[in-house]
Amino acid sequence: MIDLRSDTVTTPDEAMRTASAEAAVGDDVYGEDPTVNKLEARAAELVGKEAALYVPTGTMGNQIAIREHTERGQELIADRESHVVKWELGGIAQHANVQVRMVDGERGLPTPEQVDAGYVAEDLHRPGTGLLCLENTHNARGGLAIDPERVAATATAAHAHGVPVHLDGARVFNAATALEVDVTDITEHVDSVMFCLSKGLGAPVGSILAGSEDFIEGARRTRKLFGGGMRQVGIIAGPGLEALENQTDLATDHENARELADGLADIAGLTVDTPETNIVVIDVAGTGFDVDTVLERLRGEGVLATPFGPTTIRCCTHRDVSRDDITAALEGVRRALE
Repeated sequence: MIDLRSDTVTTPDEAMRTASAEAAVGDDVYGEDPTVNKLEARAAELVGKEAALYVPTGTMGNQIAIREHTERGQELIADRESHVVKWELGGIAQHANVQVRMVDGERGLPTPEQVDAGYVAEDLHRPGTGLLCLENTHNARGGLAIDPERVAATATAAHAHGVPVHLDGARVFNAATALEVDVTDITEHVDSVMFCLSKGLGAPVGSILAGSEDFIEGARRTRKLFGGGMRQVGIIAGPGLEALENQTDLATDHENARELADGLADIAGLTVDTPETNIVVIDVAGTGFDVDTVLERLRGEGVLATPFGPTTIRCCTHRDVSRDDITAALEGVRRALE
């Protein structure tokens, strides 16, 4: 099978397995796991923040951030298609008791004007705006890489109202690679950032939440509340540190995504936009088949993809997909749609 469902399906390489086997460990709830401590310090340095926290998943990282930044009943501004709104089981309401003011962002990012219009001042009748959430790359909008200047402008608008900004940067290293900038050029404008070790970077488990020392101190308590306090966790943090220090060639993943998209665009019935990073969204409406049928036919030809909308599917390139795999996948798609 050529698995293009997500970049979460990668398996750890030998260096990561060795890092796991040889990791120095301790009880992380007591702050005594040296591998986790090293990972958190290095992660904070890479994204230009004072401190960082290792969490089991990106969703947990986002939800911790939302709870830490807000008070019960406040509003949160986010793009309508953002991950925190669509794919986190209503955690904003369940975990933080916060309501969402959704906007249709420009290329997935709320504009400064939308932030100004969406901002609610606290008064006797209104709860006030407590947080702005951004996403980069933007998953649901096709892996869009949003440039630092736009992030800066939108964050500045929020800060002018005294509203903090959290970045869901699950694939922020993909964004930095595509834009040919340092990741800190993006993250310097936000108050907190979450990024995944288990997506483009290829580690088997975990994500990082980074921000100020005070923010992370509170986030550590909230992680415990959410059941994320782990013990000898260096066993899985070691591969994450290896992934950070020896990052996957994300540019190759992006090249493979463009190769895939170019090939798919030549297949009758498919509509494909040129990808900016490692996510390829394919509209199958013109094939005469529904999404489930297309996915079933693809599986029969050894290609795995994921449903992404009423007429769309998603393919995601990653470190375990080679250029030869892309060629084979295209051949499989052609056979599946004959």
